Amino acid sequence: MKNKTYYVGIYVRLSNEDERSGESVSIENQKSLLTKYVKKQGWVLVETYCDDGYSGTNFDRPAFQRMLADIKDGRINLVIVKDLSRLGRNHVLVGQFTEQILPAFGCRFVAVNNNIDTLDRDSNNNDLMGFLNLFNEFHSRDTSRKVKSVRKACAEQGQFLGTYAPFGYRRSEDDKHLLVIDEETAPTVRRMFKLRCEGKSFRSIATQFNAEHIPPPREVYYQRKKAANPKKENSLWNATTIQKILRSEVYIGNMVQGKVGTLSYKSRKLVQKDQEDWIRVEGTHEPLISIAVWNQVCDMDEKKYRTRRQKSDGQTSIFTGLVYCADCGFKMRAQVERGKHKDGSDYKYVSFLCGNYSRSGKTACTTHSISEKVLTAIAVEEIREKARMVQYDEEELIRRILREKDRENSDQISLYEREIQMNETRLSDLGTLIQNLYEDRLKNAIPEGIFQGLMEKYDKEQQERRDSISDMQKRLREAKRNVCDVQTWAGTIKKYVFLEELSQDILLELIDRIEVGETQVINGQKLRDIKIVYRMVGDISGVRLEERTVEANERITKQAV
Repeated sequence: MKNKTYYVGIYVRLSNEDERSGESVSIENQKSLLTKYVKKQGWVLVETYCDDGYSGTNFDRPAFQRMLADIKDGRINLVIVKDLSRLGRNHVLVGQFTEQILPAFGCRFVAVNNNIDTLDRDSNNNDLMGFLNLFNEFHSRDTSRKVKSVRKACAEQGQFLGTYAPFGYRRSEDDKHLLVIDEETAPTVRRMFKLRCEGKSFRSIATQFNAEHIPPPREVYYQRKKAANPKKENSLWNATTIQKILRSEVYIGNMVQGKVGTLSYKSRKLVQKDQEDWIRVEGTHEPLISIAVWNQVCDMDEKKYRTRRQKSDGQTSIFTGLVYCADCGFKMRAQVERGKHKDGSDYKYVSFLCGNYSRSGKTACTTHSISEKVLTAIAVEEIREKARMVQYDEEELIRRILREKDRENSDQISLYEREIQMNETRLSDLGTLIQNLYEDRLKNAIPEGIFQGLMEKYDKEQQERRDSISDMQKRLREAKRNVCDVQTWAGTIKKYVFLEELSQDILLELIDRIEVGETQVINGQKLRDIKIVYRMVGDISGVRLEERTVEANERITKQAV
């Protein structure tokens, strides 16, 4: 064996995480050390295989795969690395490679700094190789956890962590984690939201921008770099790009990050996270659009709103998509009757009736018919009344609405915060327990079976705690958002104290839905329940300021005079 000629493949690797360790693990340092070692031993150096910027948690590395092919072809019969961690940080894969694959092809393995040489089968260092691999994997797992923890903390502080700034923004020159408005592209974004509020579809907005030769985000990026798009895509807008921009909270000043993640520290495959796991921070930068515009666009998305034009005169009912049957929940359909008065002039009567009844007849539901004029009068008076209540005593009305929405709101917030703190403390304790467990296993202080059992138990509890924190954070955000939503609603509706003419824009800005009940005859009078559900605050028909509303009406009327 001593006279055997060894054809050597030097393998060096450096991951992004390893770069933080400094020069000691640098590519050049590894090459220099190993080249001198090979020369000193009198071996033949065939090739140096280098994977720079690749994780050690898997073998999906180009240079490693090329080395593996050369081993199988018999081009090299000795692999040398600085230490085991350079080969990899997955104890199963590294163990299979060194104990099964290499011996099968008669290939020797040497890890210089660990004093490991598979030629010396009786070496104690070879016996420790399994423990070293396990410890290297723990290091990778621990590093991954720490990196994720730091990124999560930065995201929770509202720092922008993306590679490219969203269209309409750019990175601040003073702080790369802060977004500032890009005056060149921001007008395009604002116009996009305006067109959507006017009822334009995603596709029609894209078509209009393409007709006007407005460059899309990717084209702007490469134009500024003064480089050609390497993917050779067409420089055109599409409906998906428009939709993505119109649904991004970044344009109202909020940062929403952590939408995707990896399956584990061993896999780089990206997966979509559940929405409740996203990290959402409000007010991190200057908004491009108002909250009223945002709410209007969201409303159109949620309702899949489409303007229905009457065939004869092209007019649209401003209530289309907003009126629902109170009994069966179906949307109500607009019906148009046309004719002529005795004097020869034209008339048009618009009414709404239950869509379920319209489709399936009286076995499904009843008509619930109501005229557009009646709906308009009711909506105008309701909006005026709420606007006057806000103008008279905004703070008191907000308090009453919040009390109606959640009488135990403050207690719930305290409860959620305590639950989150308790789970975070336990997660920290579990991290310490897992680290101690690994150290005990390396010292052979506990059997493998007990080690695996405790690891499964701790991993399961960690996931349960994380899920609980995510759920509590979601509930906490919703509880706190109640206050913000009510304040936003109050600031919006008080503009309409003297509302005279109702428009589609006003309806979409203020109202989520109008529920119409069937007409009933009580004591000879025709009565029906009509419920107006507002955006952000819901149904607040039961909230009143009692006699104060009368006083408010009188005072506001005098102010107007």
